[in-house]
Amino acid sequence: MQHNGSAGSQCSDGSDACPGERPALSFGSLPAATARVRRFVQERRTLPRPRVMVVFSAAGDTDKPGDAMSSSDSAEDDFRKPALSAANLNLGKALRSSLNASQEFPEVIPLNVGGTYFTTRLSTLRRYEDTMLAAMFSGRHYIPRDAEGRFFIDRDGAYFGDILNFLREGELPHRDRVRAVHREAQYYAIGPLLESLEDTQPLTGEKVRQAFLDLLPYYKDNLERIVEIAKLRAMQRKARFAKLKICVYKEEMPITPYERPLFNSLRFERSDGEAKLFEHHCEVDVSFGPWEAVADVYDLLHCIVSDLADRGITADQQCIGVCDKHLINHYYCKRPIYEFKITWW
Repeated sequence: MQHNGSAGSQCSDGSDACPGERPALSFGSLPAATARVRRFVQERRTLPRPRVMVVFSAAGDTDKPGDAMSSSDSAEDDFRKPALSAANLNLGKALRSSLNASQEFPEVIPLNVGGTYFTTRLSTLRRYEDTMLAAMFSGRHYIPRDAEGRFFIDRDGAYFGDILNFLREGELPHRDRVRAVHREAQYYAIGPLLESLEDTQPLTGEKVRQAFLDLLPYYKDNLERIVEIAKLRAMQRKARFAKLKICVYKEEMPITPYERPLFNSLRFERSDGEAKLFEHHCEVDVSFGPWEAVADVYDLLHCIVSDLADRGITADQQCIGVCDKHLINHYYCKRPIYEFKITWW
């Protein structure tokens, strides 16, 4: 075959093409084709491109320069997005299906609650629908397991047995454990147990006591002030204890005069101007009062000492007299003053 484009090869029999051989290509029209290409470039037109299926690997390999499947048109390359392989698509579908699928639980559930082991039935944990335990073991959430395969709950297990006893047969804890179990029931959102505990002692008495303390809007603030003053005073004096003066009074007006006691009835008829003459602050560290309730001063003192004891603070109190500040005419304050002794160690 000659490559001058003017003549082709012939077979031995004189024919133009031999059997089994491809016809020769003629390049005689090459100058004309080159002219057409030059004209397309001058007119800023692009030659028609063959349709080629481009397959990208999952690893996102980029096309190399000179690759037969790469494109010289950079604008089209910017908009081209790699296609995921069939294996990656199947893997993604498997992961989504595994996340959406419900987790299967055995009928007997081994539990590890903060290092304490329990065993119960799945139906016991699902006894009440609107609880945290029922949601955890509904199959919609992942629950980690310990090395032995027990389902792990990151919570103190000291009172979890009382939770299970209520879920099993409605049993309530002993009075000494009611407050602690009540906190656990709040964490696990077990409404029926919370209602049952709040109707028993000591939580019932606490509700009544809190109703009385609600009449004193600054009770908690004053309690914090007692602790802060006692701590600062003990540190300054390098002492084991600290003493504070606290005024506790129930009535709004100081009413007890040294003389003319019949004027006590006037406390209900004083005008606003006269009432201001009786307003003052006793020279004490903290004042509680006044309030309108049947509970008296000794009831409030009991609340103060009890709440300090719940915080691990030992407090003793005794009455040391009354406020003797002169107000007007023959009237003096006469509010009772108590000395609190706070022991730190």
